[in-house]
Amino acid sequence: MVNLKNMQKKNKTKIGEFFLQEVKMPKINLSCFKSFSFLLFVIFISSFFGFIAGTLSIFYYPEIKDYFSTSNIWVSDLFNSEKDIVNEVSREEAIISAIEKASPSVVSIIITKDMPIFEEYYMNPLLPTPDIFFDQPFFDIRIPQYKQKGTEERQIGGGTGFIISKDGMVLTNKHVVQDKEADYTILTNDGHKYPAKVLARDPIEDLAVLEIDKEAIIAEGIEVNEMSFPMIKIGNSSDLRIGQTVIAIGNALGEYRNTISVGVVSGLGRTITASGGGMVETLEDVIQTDAAINKGNSGGPLLNIKGEVIGINVAMAEEAQSIGFSIPVDKAKRNIEQIKTIGKIVYPFLGVRYVLITPEIQEEQELIVDYGALIIKGENPEDVAIVSGSSAEKAGLKEGDIILEINQEKITPQNSLAKIIRKYNPEDKISLKILRNKEEKIIDVVLGEYEE
Repeated sequence: MVNLKNMQKKNKTKIGEFFLQEVKMPKINLSCFKSFSFLLFVIFISSFFGFIAGTLSIFYYPEIKDYFSTSNIWVSDLFNSEKDIVNEVSREEAIISAIEKASPSVVSIIITKDMPIFEEYYMNPLLPTPDIFFDQPFFDIRIPQYKQKGTEERQIGGGTGFIISKDGMVLTNKHVVQDKEADYTILTNDGHKYPAKVLARDPIEDLAVLEIDKEAIIAEGIEVNEMSFPMIKIGNSSDLRIGQTVIAIGNALGEYRNTISVGVVSGLGRTITASGGGMVETLEDVIQTDAAINKGNSGGPLLNIKGEVIGINVAMAEEAQSIGFSIPVDKAKRNIEQIKTIGKIVYPFLGVRYVLITPEIQEEQELIVDYGALIIKGENPEDVAIVSGSSAEKAGLKEGDIILEINQEKITPQNSLAKIIRKYNPEDKISLKILRNKEEKIIDVVLGEYEE
């Protein structure tokens, strides 16, 4: 027989010995421990300074930060910098702030005029006196006629403008106030109405300046000594960039005052032919925007995101969507300054009719140059090449001459003769390089003053 008790005892002893052998502590080599600790320390120091170096590199190397942005890694919480991408909330707040700054200065312009009242009556051509024997079948012939019976003041249009001085000067489009027989009323953002008079209409650009008529206000018994109006802030249009956020404010459709639309600058340096208010004109170097510009918006401001005026809304493309145009505000600064100093808007005047030379014109006219302004008459008798009594006539310019340069500035389709001339003032002396009979000549001209 097997002695189970002795077997179990022996097994327990073996098992016990096994565990005792496993839990015996080995002897530690002290030099090995120091080497391992030093290695961990080096790894920690390297990681720490690597993190610091990576953090600083994002500030000094923007392309690294751009990588994080395009990889959908949000870093604005880590780096509070002006160069961080503006999120949608801050952009919205900036737009609202710009509108709040500018809106009090934006006005509606109401156009009214005495219009005739017509009364309808009927005439029997068979009888000398109207309304006789109409009850007789044979004579019952009635032809409607109309006769004027007095006049009544009626609103015939509307536009937009904005206040440019504390005493109530308002800038708008010329086509808004083109009718010299009409009356104009300024309706401010707070609902007040003021009679207005036109101070000047720009003879070249589609711009005009009005003024709140204080004399008319005084005649109504209103005190104007302390009257002050909120003036809008004028910005710069010379540094605009395509894609820049812009805001249009205007009296949309002549009914919805201070309507807001937001978009971007979608083009610069455009040339357009605009019509409105009974006039057609070509406008150069205008701003194209996709911010909605509707009828009635004419003359309203185009703002940047700071609430500064950078353009004057002037036209829209009727056969397209979201294509509007604004006159750069830098062009209006000249007008504002002239109104304040001499009380009118003046332009230099040369007195020639011309076409800008393009490859097509060069081929058609068999010219030896591919740039400049060809002096040429129009199809109508009144479209003369040289205006009688003008500076051009006095200087001896002739039909067929090609003006190549003005004060050594080359004339091209992008830098037209009119654009260069507008840099000067009446009575300024300029030097023209012309081509006449295939020979270049220099002619000095004293500019005159353009009269509308």
